[in-house]
Amino acid sequence: MTAPETPVIQATVIQTPVIQTPDTVKTGRHGIIEQFLADGLDHMFGNPGTVEQGFLDALEDYPAFKYILTLQETIAVAMADGYARARNKPALVQLHSSVGTGNAVGMMYQALRGQAPLVVIAGEAGVKYDAMDAQMAVDLVAMTKPVTKYSTRVTHPSSLLRVLRRAIKMAQTAPCGPVFVALPMDVLDAPLEGEVRPSTFVDTRAVPSSEGLKEAAAWLAVAERPLILMGDGISFSGAHLELETLAETLGAPVYGVNSSEVNLSAAHPLYGGTTGHMFGEVSRNIVQNADVVLICGTYVFPEVFPALERPFHPDARLIHIDLDPYEMAKNFDLDLALLGDPKTGLAALCALLELHMSEDQKASGKGRLETAKAHRLEQNRLEQGATQRAASGPLEGSAQGPMKMDTFVAELSKHLPDDVMVFDEALTNSPAVTRHLVPHLPGHFFQTRGGSLGVGIPGALGVKLAHPDKTVLAFTGDGGSMYTIQALWTAAKYGIGAKFIICNNGSYHLLKLNIDQYWKEQNIAAHAHPTSFDLSQPVTDFVSVAKGMHVPALRVERAEQLESAIQQMLESEGPFLLDVIVSE
Repeated sequence: MTAPETPVIQATVIQTPVIQTPDTVKTGRHGIIEQFLADGLDHMFGNPGTVEQGFLDALEDYPAFKYILTLQETIAVAMADGYARARNKPALVQLHSSVGTGNAVGMMYQALRGQAPLVVIAGEAGVKYDAMDAQMAVDLVAMTKPVTKYSTRVTHPSSLLRVLRRAIKMAQTAPCGPVFVALPMDVLDAPLEGEVRPSTFVDTRAVPSSEGLKEAAAWLAVAERPLILMGDGISFSGAHLELETLAETLGAPVYGVNSSEVNLSAAHPLYGGTTGHMFGEVSRNIVQNADVVLICGTYVFPEVFPALERPFHPDARLIHIDLDPYEMAKNFDLDLALLGDPKTGLAALCALLELHMSEDQKASGKGRLETAKAHRLEQNRLEQGATQRAASGPLEGSAQGPMKMDTFVAELSKHLPDDVMVFDEALTNSPAVTRHLVPHLPGHFFQTRGGSLGVGIPGALGVKLAHPDKTVLAFTGDGGSMYTIQALWTAAKYGIGAKFIICNNGSYHLLKLNIDQYWKEQNIAAHAHPTSFDLSQPVTDFVSVAKGMHVPALRVERAEQLESAIQQMLESEGPFLLDVIVSE
C-alpha cells in the first residue's frame, strides 16, 4: 500500500480582468475572488441572495472561478463537504444572510464533527445598518460559532483580505474544520485595500516527544491484548501505511472510531469494524479486555448515548496520539497523551518497535496476525457460501416480499470498476454495501458523520466534481434522500454524472432499531413502532421526482430487473437514479 502524498496548496497565477465599475477602482467584491483564486480555490457552492448580489455579479468577470448553484443551503454545504473530503483541500460555501445561514447550520455541524476544511461566507446588508435591527439582521458570528472552528465578521475594508487569509489558514490547518466569515455589503463595495497573496500553509508534521514515544513503544511491545482505535485523522495525515505496519507488527485488532473513510482497508484481517455509533455498550464490549490501547486520529467515544463510566479494563494503559489536545482525555484519563501528527507519530513508533521488540515479542505479534488471517479466511468462506446459496435460490421479488439489499449490491458489484468511489449514507443498509463493495482504497469511500441526514446525494456530487473521470455512487435511504432531493436539479444543471441509489424500505428503519434498544433498556415490552417512523403511505414516487428535475430514473422491485437497470445506470453519461425497493 502506498500512502497518499500530503496535499500542498499551490498559488494560482491570476489574470486580472478589466473591471467595469463607474470609478474603475477595484472593490472588495473582486478582491475576495482573487484571494480565493490565489489559494487555488476555484469552486464555490452556494445559493444566492440580495445582499450578495454585488459579489455574485463580480463572479462573471472571472471565468476560471466556478459557482455551483444549489437550491437550498444544506445542499451547498454538503456538496462542499464531499468536494473537500475527496480533494483533502478546503472548499468554499456562500450563504445568504441569516436565513440562509440558519438553513445551513445543521450541515455545518456535520462538517465540524468530520473536520472538513470548509470556508463559509455569508453576506449582510451592511455595517452602517447595525443599529437599525432591520429585516434579516442577526448576529451571524454567534449563530455559527457553535458549529465552526472559527467565526468572525469583517467590519472594515482594510481587514477584508487579512481576515480571509486567516480563515483559509485556520480551515486547512490540522485539526481542520469549517470557518465562517460574515461579509457586510458595504465592506465588499468599498475600494479594495491591501494586496492579494497566497495564504500561509501551516506544516503540522510535528513528531511527539522521543521520551513519550519510547514509553509508548515499551508498553505496546509487552502487550498481550493490544488494541488500536483510529479515525479519519489517519486519512487527513496520510498515515495509512504507518497504521497498517504498526498493526501488523503488534498483531493488534484495529477498530474505527468516528471513522468515515478508508483509514485501513476493510479487507485487512486485523480490521475489526467500527465501535458504537449510538450506544456506548457496543464500544465497551470491544475495548474492555485490551491491556494496552493506542488511540490515534480520533476521539473516544462519539456515540449519541456514550458510556458514562470508563469502558476500558481497569488495568489497561491508554495512549493517545493526535494533533488536537482538546480531544485528549476529554472524557477518560490517559496514561500517555502525545501531541503530534499521526503519520510521523506512528512512523516513529514502528521504528522503535522494530529496534527494541525482542524476538519473542515479535513472534507473539506475528502469531496474533496469523490468527486474525485464519479467522478472516473462515469468515470469507462462510459469507461466500451464503452468497452462493442465495444466488441459487428463487429470485426475490414482490411475490415473496421485497428483495434483500445484499441481492442488489451483490449484482451491482459485478459491474463496477475496482476504483469506484462510494458515498455511503445507506445507514441500516450499509453492512450490505460494505460486504460487497469492500472499502479498501484510501480516498475512495466516504460515509456520513455527525448525524446529519441528507448528505448522500450532495456529498456524491461533490466527490464527482473533484474526480470527474471516476465512477461515483451515492447510497441513501428513502427518508434521508428527501432532506436534499433538490440536489438532483444541480446534478442535471451541471451534468454531474454521479449515480444515486435509493435504498427504499418505506420507513425510518434506524429509528425502529433504536427504539427497540430503548424499550429493552427501560424494560418496556416490545410493541408496534410509532406511526411517525412509517414512510410507506403515501408512496414517494422517486422516479417522477427525479425526472421532474431532468435526472433519468428507474424503479427496481424484482431481482430479474437488476442487471438491465444497473447497466442503464452505469452506461448513462450524466446523473442517474435507481429507486431500489428492499426489505427492512
